[in-house]
Amino acid sequence: MRMLPLNEIDDYIAKFPKGTRRALEEIRTTIRKLVPESTEAISYGMATFYLHGHYLLYLAGHKNHIGLYPVPRGNDPLVKAFAPYKTSGRGTIQFPLAKPMPLRLITRIVKFRVKESLDKAKIKKSAKKK
Repeated sequence: MRMLPLNEIDDYIAKFPKGTRRALEEIRTTIRKLVPESTEAISYGMATFYLHGHYLLYLAGHKNHIGLYPVPRGNDPLVKAFAPYKTSGRGTIQFPLAKPMPLRLITRIVKFRVKESLDKAKIKKSAKKK
């Protein structure tokens, strides 16, 4: 049987067990509320959220955790909030499925990434004007 590529986040989420689906939907809903103008797609095999044509966040389901990519660097208060979670130098954070999703922390990450994305867009726009 040939596997068809996943084209939609709904299809991506549907392939996971109930608990993982619930966590992915919870995070997806949080992102959509915070960034209603974002668009969604599958990229690198993960749910991906875009803002103004540029990726904002990747969201991935795993056997024991949900991965969120990239997490901010250089924001000490936010980085300190990551302490209870496994992170990597590549900018990932893992939220264990055995615990409630930390929606307040995820909200802070999303807001930081939106600001970062908008700041980059302003810099690119002003550079083009020169």
